[in-house]
Amino acid sequence: MEQTHNAEYSITTSETTSHHLEGDHDSKLQLNDPVKSGSSSSTDPMSSHQENSNENTDTALNNTTLRQPHHKPTAKEGLMAIVKSSWINPLVIFIPFGIASHFVWSPTITFVLNFIAIVPLAKLLGFATEELALYTGEVVGGLLNASFGNAVELIVSIIALTKNLVIVVQASMLGSILSNLLLVLGMCFWLGGYRYKEQTFNVTAAQTSASLLFIATASLLLPAAFYGSSFGTESTATVNSDILIISRATSIILLIVYFAYLFFQLKTHQHLFLAEASTEEHRPLSRPIDHENALEQQQEENDQHEEEETPQMPFWMSIILLLVTTALVAVCAEFLVSAIEVVVEQWHISQTFVGLILLPIVGNAAEHVTAVTVAYKNKMDLALGVAVGSSMQIALLVTPLMVIIGWGINVEMSLYFNIYETAVMFIAVVMVNYLIMDGKSNWLEGLMLFAIYIIIAISFYYYPDNASGGLTSDNSASKAITSTAISGH
Repeated sequence: MEQTHNAEYSITTSETTSHHLEGDHDSKLQLNDPVKSGSSSSTDPMSSHQENSNENTDTALNNTTLRQPHHKPTAKEGLMAIVKSSWINPLVIFIPFGIASHFVWSPTITFVLNFIAIVPLAKLLGFATEELALYTGEVVGGLLNASFGNAVELIVSIIALTKNLVIVVQASMLGSILSNLLLVLGMCFWLGGYRYKEQTFNVTAAQTSASLLFIATASLLLPAAFYGSSFGTESTATVNSDILIISRATSIILLIVYFAYLFFQLKTHQHLFLAEASTEEHRPLSRPIDHENALEQQQEENDQHEEEETPQMPFWMSIILLLVTTALVAVCAEFLVSAIEVVVEQWHISQTFVGLILLPIVGNAAEHVTAVTVAYKNKMDLALGVAVGSSMQIALLVTPLMVIIGWGINVEMSLYFNIYETAVMFIAVVMVNYLIMDGKSNWLEGLMLFAIYIIIAISFYYYPDNASGGLTSDNSASKAITSTAISGH
């Protein structure tokens, strides 16, 4: 009842304040009642003219609504919003048990409990970031999402890097990219195609992100090719030193490309990423199999869209939630990573499999659920933004940052992945680019992506650690140097 009252108040205000907002008044009526909007447009000839002449005014009003909401949420409403933000929130009960298990229980129990505890924390971290973005505006909000969108992967990788688990870090980077491109996107196409025979999406936004993934793939192919071409011609130490220099220089370039992409998306070419998304509900190809409930489903989607653009908690509470959640993620990730080596020995699995398959599940579980849910509701632009966009962020932001951080703490983290790992990523990127080329998706395309991911997961289950990329896994000399450096500290 409160949301309905606010909508009526907004309509009344826009109607009495100025005659120039008549177009905006009609657009709100159309959002709330499509049937009434059809009749009003036929009886009011001024509506179309006012809507075209005041398009810029309407856009400005919509943008300022995000930063200056009519109703400022209270602390009580903010707490209720946190509780109701996700159905996986009850899993927070594992947080104290996961922390306590590090001191009183076995490493295996510690790994499992903290593995589960990070899942709801990742969701709460994303929720806090989205709330802050509503207050700060599009540009700063985009930077917040870029910074905290993969905060869990970043924290886990930094902790693993400080423990010299380079194999785990590289595998988790590759695993996050593969899980988003193949598993998440495949599930989106599959379940979305189960409800809709064919779905459409913004080709420009999807192909821009997927094309940038080719740059990241090239940055992995070149060190692997360099290592293969130089092996035997020079000493191993010289080749490793050269690859480190190449990786660090490449990482700086990748970071520049990523921030240039943010400037392209949020500033200079923002219309390319918003134009089709704004007309998503008018696309004729996305037809649900259940035609009787089509109108009700569209009304529900519009209502949810409105709710997402309204802050649900005070600004200060969003900051506190972000800081507390980040701190808890860091603690749980520390205990999770510290138990990896024991778990690998007891479970008889490789560190590569842990990093490639298990850790991405921890960091991306909340995003997986979100992407599949919105795809089932026919919001494919948002689903692809989560899946493909997150992969691109891992490849162009998180992975180069790991190389730079490793450089700073004297750990030989490089962009050198062996031929098998780079070939797997190349196959995934090519496959996704080919499927999104036409701007349409169906359930069969999703099944193909899902099948490729399962095949890759099976192959990496038997993949030995000594065959993985990373300079520290290729020769005993570099291992000895690294071990000596660590023991010296």
